Amino acid sequence: MPATLAEVTRFAPSPTGLMHLGHAYAAMVAEDLARKTGGRLLLRIDDIDFARCRAEFETMIYEDLAWLGIAWETPVRRQSECLIGYNDALDKLRGMGLTYPCFCTRKEILQEAARAPAAPHGMEGSLYPGTCHTVSLDERNARMNAGDAYALRLDLAAASHRSSKRIWFTELGAGPQGECGGIDVKPSLMGDIVLARGGAQGLSAWAYHLAVVVDDAAQGISCVTRGRDLFYATHVQRLLQVLLGFPAPRYLHHGLVVDAAGKRLAKRHDAVSLRQLRLQGMTVQQVRDLAHQSVC
Repeated sequence: MPATLAEVTRFAPSPTGLMHLGHAYAAMVAEDLARKTGGRLLLRIDDIDFARCRAEFETMIYEDLAWLGIAWETPVRRQSECLIGYNDALDKLRGMGLTYPCFCTRKEILQEAARAPAAPHGMEGSLYPGTCHTVSLDERNARMNAGDAYALRLDLAAASHRSSKRIWFTELGAGPQGECGGIDVKPSLMGDIVLARGGAQGLSAWAYHLAVVVDDAAQGISCVTRGRDLFYATHVQRLLQVLLGFPAPRYLHHGLVVDAAGKRLAKRHDAVSLRQLRLQGMTVQQVRDLAHQSVC
């Protein structure tokens, strides 16, 4: 489906390491759509992982993008400066009775899923089995007041009931199965997602699903461009947009840059960085060409 609007796109890297070819390709896709439609490319720094984000990596993001010849509008939105917006969104969902605290550890969730062969499954493996969904209000309050660590989850059943009308999104690209056009939303693919995490000091970490819908609405993004690995996340994010009264952007889920073994590039797997490719003597055009050639 060809784009016909002057699209507002965004590139939203996290400063947790050096950018690699996958980041370069994602930035180029966002830039290309904005340029071809006479639109705008915005930049957002996803820096609310306070344990891993570092200022020097943010500086290197700017340097790498500039070297690639990618221009973006200023000011840059930094998530760490927008926490009030995330809290406001959480308060709205809480006020509608659509959240509940979960005190399970990741290990306990995996163990519960292993014990129950009939546990719910989604597109990304075992879903949260709802262990804490039935915990009484008194017990919830007692544990939270005691400072127990918890995750604030979306009550998907209640949220889906509240938004009973058909929800869909427009896909300009092609999802993992070649999906395109108007796609009906199936939030059950993701289950009772985590919205935030807290403990003795209250909320201290905000989850991707919540932050991204707040950010995209605040920046007026008309088309979200990102990898196909996030295609199914769009289903639950569209539900959050409806619940929070946010506009619906269009989506373009593009292919992923892979290595010689066909594995998606990732910082945690020590993917070769753009900075290393530059030191090896590769030109901007060679790096751009290599990114396009490595997409699967």
